[in-house]
Amino acid sequence: MDQSLIRNFCIIAHIDHGKSTLADRLLEMTKTIEKRKLQEQMLDQMDLERERGITIKLAPARMKYEYRGSRRAENGDEDIQLEIEKGTYILNLIDTPGHVDFNYEVSRSLAAVEGAILLVDATQGVQAQTIGNLYLAIEQNLSIIPVLNKIDLPAADIPKRTEELMSLIGCDASEILSVSGKTGEGVQELLRAIVERIPSPSGKGQASTRALVFDSKYDDYRGVIAYVRVVDGSLQKRQTLSMMATKVESEILEVGSLTPKEQPLDCLETGQIGYVVTGFKEIGSCRVGDTMTIVNQSVFQSLPGYREVRPMVFAGLFPKEGDVFESLREAMGKLTLNDASLTYEPESSPVLGFGFRCGLLGMLHLEIVKERLKREYGIDLVVTVPSVAYQVKKTNGEMIIIKSPLDLPDRSLIEFVQEPWAKVDIVTPRDFVGSAISLLQDRRGIYENTEYLSENRVVLHYQMPLATIIVDFYDKLKSLTSGYASLHYEVTEYKESDVVRLDILVAEEKVDALASLIYRDEAERIGRSIVTILKETLPRQQFVVKLQAVVGGKILASDRLSPLRKDVTAKLYGGDVTRKRKLLEKQKKGKAKMEALGKGKVEIPTDAYLKVLRR
Repeated sequence: MDQSLIRNFCIIAHIDHGKSTLADRLLEMTKTIEKRKLQEQMLDQMDLERERGITIKLAPARMKYEYRGSRRAENGDEDIQLEIEKGTYILNLIDTPGHVDFNYEVSRSLAAVEGAILLVDATQGVQAQTIGNLYLAIEQNLSIIPVLNKIDLPAADIPKRTEELMSLIGCDASEILSVSGKTGEGVQELLRAIVERIPSPSGKGQASTRALVFDSKYDDYRGVIAYVRVVDGSLQKRQTLSMMATKVESEILEVGSLTPKEQPLDCLETGQIGYVVTGFKEIGSCRVGDTMTIVNQSVFQSLPGYREVRPMVFAGLFPKEGDVFESLREAMGKLTLNDASLTYEPESSPVLGFGFRCGLLGMLHLEIVKERLKREYGIDLVVTVPSVAYQVKKTNGEMIIIKSPLDLPDRSLIEFVQEPWAKVDIVTPRDFVGSAISLLQDRRGIYENTEYLSENRVVLHYQMPLATIIVDFYDKLKSLTSGYASLHYEVTEYKESDVVRLDILVAEEKVDALASLIYRDEAERIGRSIVTILKETLPRQQFVVKLQAVVGGKILASDRLSPLRKDVTAKLYGGDVTRKRKLLEKQKKGKAKMEALGKGKVEIPTDAYLKVLRR
């Protein structure tokens, strides 16, 4: 197929600015999906995405568009005028998530296309993630089409939002399109702009095949299915593919496009986006970012791929039932194939048994992974208190990275501890600047500068420890700003900090899953908070249960869970008081003996872990 008739693009925006709704209208107006079969969030395939109303996974879709105009347009950065003829164009769309935790999905999508629609809600304006995604698109040197969405709403302020976009991108007002993803207003103009403003692919059709793997999934019957962008050459059924990084080979079982359902084709040609059924049964054979080529073709250089993702948050995932560990291992392998930003390694705990220490991009990512493992693979999990990765320099000069509180060496062996710091951008209305700054300072934020998007919208730039952001910072920010503020953060460096390990003892036994790394000056407050939560959550036992928060050998907070007591004197109907005392003393000794013999172990319910997690 002629590459000049292909346009590859993605939609980028802040969360809840209408990406999936606009994608629905594009699919409807290009007649890719019949109107009777169309449903909301068509590209969001997971039930979890539909329930929460957010996009979690990138989703490709191929559309055919009949372009009826004819005009001259610039081809990318080159000063070459090209005549855009009437005809049928192939539009390859990739819908992307908006939440900061799924930023890696966005960066992978951008590497597979030539252009991006920068979508902004006309009622909310430019948000933090809008800016973050824009920078990613500029790094990839993509053609950007600025679009205002939700113009049908009464609260839409098109002139003000146009000024914000002009200030942000440096474009003219005439370049900004106004659409409504709900009603379809302006979508035809957007389709024309995609053809006219986004350059066509520039691959070499006669060269050796090179295709970039930008996503993948596992099918029990067909093995690994890779989503690819063919950069050079072509891919056909029955050819023998070769992965350049893993050096494995397999016969291609099927190739095709996604409309958005799989549509088999004879061939995937240069510039096209589609899927390849590889037949690989080994999950590690086909990695996201790898270059796919054909055996016996001389390919000397692989495609650039992606920068390796750095997990920001680490938490332990342990199965509730010990006999499903192997099922969890298999499920984690399949999940990482579909979610390239997830990392995991085996971990064991005396209390929780065998599980995995998982590296994630944030708390929402952790929640989604836990929910997907439960829904897709039927595995109930216990999640340990999350922490960030710390760098520790030992007194012998060795530098180590610790991902779990249990890995922290003894204080006498530590020269210093460094924690990750992030560059934080917060977009907020001017009326809430004081509340936002107060929260930032409470969380150890260091002020950098303030930027004005418009007379009423402010961007605050701060440096903050990552540990103070990951748990509840976003919720508190939304609460203090009546839901108007938005957050974007990116880890930049490591700085020295005074961090200690807080251990929680239940019935004088350490509970590994509740251990956490915290700042020394906050240890007592956090320790008291956890002890109080456990006292309110743990079921009462037949004996007194001691609850303690400990740093080193020092107890910072302590409480007791009073025992259940059977009324052993109920059978007495009279007589001397010494008879009652005798029975009560006997009961007391029995409880002490139960505790001493080790029968006084306390089983901690899952909701107790979760309440500590969300404290």
